[in-house]
Amino acid sequence: MVDTDSGWDGRGGRGSRGTRDTGGTWGMRGARAPDALPDRRVAAPDRGVAAPDSRVAAPDLRAALPGRRVAAVSLVALAALATGCEPGTATGAPEASPPVRPTQAAASSPTRTAPVTEDAKPRTAPPPSPSASTSPPAPAPATARPAPEPSTAPPPRVLMRTGSESDRVRELQARLRQIGHFGRNPTGYYGSVTADAVRSFQAKRSLPVTGSTDEVTWQRLLAMTRVPKAAELRPPTERPLAAPDERCLKGRVLCISKNSRTLAWMIDGKVVSAMDVRFGSEYTPTREGVFEVFWKSRDHVSTLYDTPMPYALFFSGGQAVHYSADFAANGYGGASHGCVNVRDKKKVAALFDQVRTGDKVVVYW
Repeated sequence: MVDTDSGWDGRGGRGSRGTRDTGGTWGMRGARAPDALPDRRVAAPDRGVAAPDSRVAAPDLRAALPGRRVAAVSLVALAALATGCEPGTATGAPEASPPVRPTQAAASSPTRTAPVTEDAKPRTAPPPSPSASTSPPAPAPATARPAPEPSTAPPPRVLMRTGSESDRVRELQARLRQIGHFGRNPTGYYGSVTADAVRSFQAKRSLPVTGSTDEVTWQRLLAMTRVPKAAELRPPTERPLAAPDERCLKGRVLCISKNSRTLAWMIDGKVVSAMDVRFGSEYTPTREGVFEVFWKSRDHVSTLYDTPMPYALFFSGGQAVHYSADFAANGYGGASHGCVNVRDKKKVAALFDQVRTGDKVVVYW
């Protein structure tokens, strides 16, 4: 038996909007709530009354199925109106699947391209660091330079060397003295002192240090100095003459001073010529006093020491005034065996010609 309080007639008809249904509920757009479905409950038969005919059929449920579908569609429409964020669907239309968000679509379908958002922008590579962009490239490894080939040019021609004796050697010495490389008066003889002076000049001018005067050395020296004067080429002595001893003021006298290491050839108190001299060592000293020339020997050679004694003027035993090549070469670094050495060969040669046997010789301090 159908419960007549349900208000539903089984035909799916809509009720009036805003009217109260017989079941005591308010409908929306004439639809009934799900709890308004027909009550299937059948009153239990009274045990004291005879059972009804079992042939009486229950209400036809198939007729009520369309009504259920209508009720379900109405419920969906009610939910849509309550949310207010999705468009409504027509009555009886199948339910539409919810829209897929872009991120869900991108995640579910790898072949789709997601819309570009701020997070999805491709990240650009950071700019290179200043040190990486501005640092210079690493230098290429240095390559070994080939060794220079030996020069095939001939060496410059040598003009003067040790043992040379000439006016050019005298000029060389005078020019070297102008620029402080030769500390003595020119003698015209190329000895060890002159060779050392040339080496000093060559080293300071970055020339090959040989001690010999070649064309390059000579031309460089000429460019740095002036032409020497006569007094520079042939000064009377390296040192100032000493005041003559009283015994030298009369007659023809070889006045020899150990103090100034000079010899003055004087006639009647007047100096005719002067020259540098050196004396014997402390073991073979030159004797002092007044003597006279007793023998002259132009090309003499010592029989005791087997050494040359050119232009010798003997005044006391084996002691004589003569030219010394060693004195010309080494200066005052050496000493004689008692003789009076002269280093200017031309001067002593001229003296040899002027002095006579018997002329006075005075040796003093």
